[in-house]
Amino acid sequence: MTIMIEASLPIQAVLPDLLAALRARSSAVLIAPPGAGKTTAVAPALLAEPWCTGQILLLSPRRVAARAAAERIAEQMGEPVGQTVGYLTRLDSKSSKATRLLVVTEAIFVARILADQELAGVSAVLFDEAHERHLDSDLGLALALESQSVLRDDLRVLVMSATIDGARFAALLGGDAPVIESEGKAHPLAIRWLGSSPEKRLEDSMASAILTAWREEEGDILAFLPGVGEIERVRERLVERLPDNPVLPLHGQVLPQGQREAIRRDPSGRRRVVLASSIAETSITLDGVRVVVDSGLSRRPAYDVAAGTTHLVTVCASQASAAQRAGRAARQGPGVAYRLWEEGGHAGREAFDPPEMLTSDLAPLTLALAQWGVDDAASLPWLDPPPGPAMAAAHERLQALGALDRAGRITDHGRRIAALPMDPWQAAMLLFGAAHGAGEQTARLALLLQERGLGGRGEDLALRLQRWDGDRSGRADAARKLAAGWARRASGMAERARAACPPPGVLLAHALPDNLARRRDASGENWLSAGGRGYVLDPASPLARAEWLVIGDAQGRVGASRITAALALEPAEVEQWLGARIERRHTARWNAGEGRVEARLERRLGAITLASGPDPQPDPQALVDILLEKAVERLGELLPRTLLARARFAGLDALSLDRLAAEARDWLAPLLAGRRDLDLPKGALTEALLNRLTWDERQQLDRLAPREFASPAGTHHAIDYAADDAPSVEVRVQAVFGLERHPMIGATPLLLKLTDPGGKPMQATRDLPGFWQGSWKDVAKDGKGRYPKHRWPDEPWAEKPSLKTKNAFNRT
Repeated sequence: MTIMIEASLPIQAVLPDLLAALRARSSAVLIAPPGAGKTTAVAPALLAEPWCTGQILLLSPRRVAARAAAERIAEQMGEPVGQTVGYLTRLDSKSSKATRLLVVTEAIFVARILADQELAGVSAVLFDEAHERHLDSDLGLALALESQSVLRDDLRVLVMSATIDGARFAALLGGDAPVIESEGKAHPLAIRWLGSSPEKRLEDSMASAILTAWREEEGDILAFLPGVGEIERVRERLVERLPDNPVLPLHGQVLPQGQREAIRRDPSGRRRVVLASSIAETSITLDGVRVVVDSGLSRRPAYDVAAGTTHLVTVCASQASAAQRAGRAARQGPGVAYRLWEEGGHAGREAFDPPEMLTSDLAPLTLALAQWGVDDAASLPWLDPPPGPAMAAAHERLQALGALDRAGRITDHGRRIAALPMDPWQAAMLLFGAAHGAGEQTARLALLLQERGLGGRGEDLALRLQRWDGDRSGRADAARKLAAGWARRASGMAERARAACPPPGVLLAHALPDNLARRRDASGENWLSAGGRGYVLDPASPLARAEWLVIGDAQGRVGASRITAALALEPAEVEQWLGARIERRHTARWNAGEGRVEARLERRLGAITLASGPDPQPDPQALVDILLEKAVERLGELLPRTLLARARFAGLDALSLDRLAAEARDWLAPLLAGRRDLDLPKGALTEALLNRLTWDERQQLDRLAPREFASPAGTHHAIDYAADDAPSVEVRVQAVFGLERHPMIGATPLLLKLTDPGGKPMQATRDLPGFWQGSWKDVAKDGKGRYPKHRWPDEPWAEKPSLKTKNAFNRT
């Protein structure tokens, strides 16, 4: 076997050191910049090593990169791909019994090691582009290291990347793992900062920048855009301006032949423009590219915990990502990179993309660990351990699917779910469909949700299924074969049910019950899901006319997520297939407008109310609980103000608001039984409060805070303990004649608010003797003029109290 590797590749300089390190140890780290040749040169060089008696698995982060790497290595060997070198991806594979170097995607490696923990027949596992920190990469590395330490001390593990922290990976691999560094080939790279234009559409800005680079530079152009939609719109603009040159898309939905055309030079020597997603950042060398035009945007998957689904978000590319993109221009010679953002803002970007471990749905990882037999995820070697809250949420979802038991152990149903190569909820949907005779239909639905662009675009998954059925392209045929294989596997595992075949919407609702949604308006724009989330839909969508939807995917923020994939359901289908989830619920809530509790009887499917009416037999305790909550909120205004003020003045904690609120269920709840409002009789409230006091406390209350002031004239006046000037009493001045001492409430002088015979304020005093000796003369003089029939003596403290006029008083 002859392996032809370019002698000029920088990796050649460190290959001897790497080979020596892996002869002496079982693990190593290789750091080599883009273009050094690590992807295509290292794995073939290991095949001739004495310890390499089995197969080498080279892990690639993406399907396009896996196929391209295998084809390039096979070409170097002078063989067709599928012999010594093969590849295995989900939709495409070429390998044989003779294959010793197999390039696989990270997800396929995880499935393989879970099925065979010893990795029998495998001599080495190479993790390429490890810096990207995909969830499957981190999981696969943790499992490989566990297998190496427990079962296979002869298994070689090599971590390779251009921009990783070598010391950190070396520590993970065992502390003494050597770090081999290749300097790479340093071709000059110029950066052009074009700045951003917020007023222009991204497609227009990118098309303009590409055309500028076309005029000013030489060589093929590679342009980075966040997604397929933007790629197609830029392509539409460029084909009109560059009709004689290839404008080629490069993303996961492009057919293999189209991907090969984008990667290799044009056979006719024409200058090309390649419009790529982030798929072209690493692992792939595009021959002839000398110019990169970078939009500065990328699209990342983000898991929405509340919705239980993963969707794509558009973000600013990190500094590391921008460096990888720019480096594509200088892999084969001097290059230039145009950036559509300002140089001054570059430092404010994230240094690296966050690891998927910190942003992804951890249900697949959690199920994989349960299948591996790990009770504590922290016992495995991780660069970043799985976050506890995300793991807890994943456990909860997997238990709801029946994949894990209450102790977190994998169930028989969970093993069947884990045996299918898809997210757990999709596997559960497939098993349910297979049990009801709809295995292939469900498998196609699951694949449609995974493969963007399959069956065309649009929110209606049913229409996309129809278009896929009529599509005779290679990608569509491969997808049908894959779905058929899934269906056969699921049918062999599922227990056949007797019920009729459910419609596609029911299949999806079985796996995502919270994503069943009902239209909230006539336009079909606003929807409410059974899980309580709000969604929006383009009113022009054919789905907007449906009453019910099952949402397979949505994009955007919580409360206004835009539906991007869904299936319609008829109301009769909801009742027939999901009737077991519909419940009669007694509800009670406070009607603030009417100031009373409303009790209603509802038919509900999660957060969706199907019907509602007055409840003839409400739960009495539920009514009391709501009334009690509202009463506590306004306790101060609800209770007798005078009594509370007296108790506060007397220092009785039993009638403090805090204590009354804390113990309201004991003393207030009985008064609320059978009521719908808080219009409680004041007498009943007063009695309930006084009943909380012991005999001694009642005596203390009456002694320290008497309710009334008895005047010398025999009149009785309520004492105010609530005002700022408390305690105080309003009394006519003639009623306190004869008082030589000021009346007291305990040690506090009672504020006398003295009035004239007409009830108008005259004087307020806490020193009655001082008043008699002081300002009384002036007050009496004024009073004689206003009320000449009443007494205004010079020495009121010596007079008998009486409210009578002078004549009436003299007759007594």
